[in-house]
Amino acid sequence: MGMLDGKVAIVTGAGHGIGRGHALELARHGAKVVVNDLGGSVTGEGTGRDADLTVDLIGGRGGEAVANYEDVADFDGAGRMVAQAVDSFGSLDVLVNNAGIVRDGAIWNMGEADFDAVVRVHVKGTWAPCHHAAKRWRERSKAGESSTGRIINTTSGAGLVGNFGQTNYATAKAGIAAMTQTLSLELHKLGVTVNCVGPAAATRITGTMPGAPDVIEADDVPEGEWNRMDPSVSSPLVAWLASDESQHVTGQVIRAVAEDIILMEGWTDGPKLANGGTRWDATKLGTQLATDVFQTRAPGLRY
Repeated sequence: MGMLDGKVAIVTGAGHGIGRGHALELARHGAKVVVNDLGGSVTGEGTGRDADLTVDLIGGRGGEAVANYEDVADFDGAGRMVAQAVDSFGSLDVLVNNAGIVRDGAIWNMGEADFDAVVRVHVKGTWAPCHHAAKRWRERSKAGESSTGRIINTTSGAGLVGNFGQTNYATAKAGIAAMTQTLSLELHKLGVTVNCVGPAAATRITGTMPGAPDVIEADDVPEGEWNRMDPSVSSPLVAWLASDESQHVTGQVIRAVAEDIILMEGWTDGPKLANGGTRWDATKLGTQLATDVFQTRAPGLRY
């Protein structure tokens, strides 16, 4: 018996890299998988049938999968993708939003189209599938059916701490973390959990960066061997979050980097100034902040 037997999952951007690793792992544990991939380049141009590669791998290992070629940021296309899962396998239990592109550049070099394209794929391409999945689960709940639906979104280190040359990508990934926390509140009463993973791996996206390691596909590493940059490093975490065992976990952002799994604590209250009920005086704030909050007068506070 697999921990995901009877589950139906969608994995977006699963033609390559991290998404392929997730799809293979979910299928290995018994899930039936809709493998979504538009088949475009790492910068979002073109279309293709890359999803077929992952479907063939799953089928060759005894699993069940179908390909889907929709653009996840197309609202109606995302709806068709959710409908395909139900039509093909009878239900939808798990939605893994992984699809993404990059178009890097310092802000003075980045064009408007590059910003819009990256935000569209990551943010709307996460929101649109979530919308259609949530509507289905809510309808089932109104009909008296219980649900253990799962949404697993994808952020990155760039979205959590920033990264030079990625104002578009970092903004989008930070937005996905915030979306995850909000969705976890909205869907809690339906029995649906919503979490976010932050993987690190040698993928087509990281391969665009100077000095990056060679791209690895999830099926390149022989079974039983270990490569800390394997795109499937985070996939066991995704499989667990997709399972019934994780029902108590929602609204969390969890990074998976090589051998480490890290619960991110996000924005929390730090040192605080109190004004005793009077209006702040801008001419005095510098000294007060340096003394009681930053504890330094030095420039370059962040670094």
